[in-house]
Amino acid sequence: TVSTELEKKGLLAWFAQNHVAANLLMLMIIVGGIISLMTNTVEMFPEMSVDMVTVQVPYLGATPAESEEGVCLRVEEAIAGINGVKRIRSVGMEGMGTVVAELEDFADNREVLDDIKAAVDQITTFPKETEEPIIKEETIRNHVITMVLYGDVPESTLKELAEQVRDDLTAMPKISQVDVEGVRRYEISVEVSEENLRRHGLSLSDVSNAVRNASLDLPGGSVKTLGGEILIRTKGQRYRGGDFEKIVVLTRPDGTQVYLSDIATVIDGFEDSDKISYFDGKRSVQLQVYRVGTQNLLDLVATVKQYIADRKDTMPEGVSVGTWFDRSEFLRSRMQ
Repeated sequence: TVSTELEKKGLLAWFAQNHVAANLLMLMIIVGGIISLMTNTVEMFPEMSVDMVTVQVPYLGATPAESEEGVCLRVEEAIAGINGVKRIRSVGMEGMGTVVAELEDFADNREVLDDIKAAVDQITTFPKETEEPIIKEETIRNHVITMVLYGDVPESTLKELAEQVRDDLTAMPKISQVDVEGVRRYEISVEVSEENLRRHGLSLSDVSNAVRNASLDLPGGSVKTLGGEILIRTKGQRYRGGDFEKIVVLTRPDGTQVYLSDIATVIDGFEDSDKISYFDGKRSVQLQVYRVGTQNLLDLVATVKQYIADRKDTMPEGVSVGTWFDRSEFLRSRMQ
């Protein structure tokens, strides 16, 4: 038998005398290597899921206790009975209520996410000051490379340029996810003095309600005609500081009107935050490039660097571009 011969002569001696078996084994190894080479994903770390769904509800001006009572408890009660939810943790913080649902190992993450969204959408007892809930499945994204735009230019210039570059990168077939970081979010603030409020007999709630009611899009139903159904919608959402200045806050009996610009200072800029980013001593903004699915890390880095080479000479005056934390360098050292 084969086992007896192997015991007498050894494995190598047996293969040396049985050429067909040796050739078949070699062929299987070569074919397996070719298949592996064609289907292999080049990555630093393997893909994995954390099996968690996060519900965040902004609650402007609320204390941690108010966030817990007004947001967290209501969300917990709504999602506690959903199949696939193993454990619920919540954190009430200033201006935000966050609820994290840990999922069972057997659960379909996408199905549970949809069930949680449906349950949260049915909550009608959130305080009026809350904003739309942000519901998402937590994932571990694999960072590839950081592209940096920097220079002695205004923050708005860097942000606009970064958003344009992000759109250019994500439009490429090999890149799917790019995040803009290191820059503050846009914000329109309205500053009203107490003296102006008294002069016109207004309160802060009057101004707040006027701004809220004058800046929104409202569906108005539909009208059926012979040619079909026409949807009616009022489009009044405002996106620029100049648009907010034209809001009518008060109409007097004689027909005169008081505009928001008459009693307040409207600042169209960035949120009041300590966030600031520098690169080589100059103000900067970063574009974080991530790998998803079976994307090849080396291909992603090559695509980003080629884009930089093509755009380097067309950047606005005073703006430079570079890279930082290139993970392909670590990957190449591992492969070598």
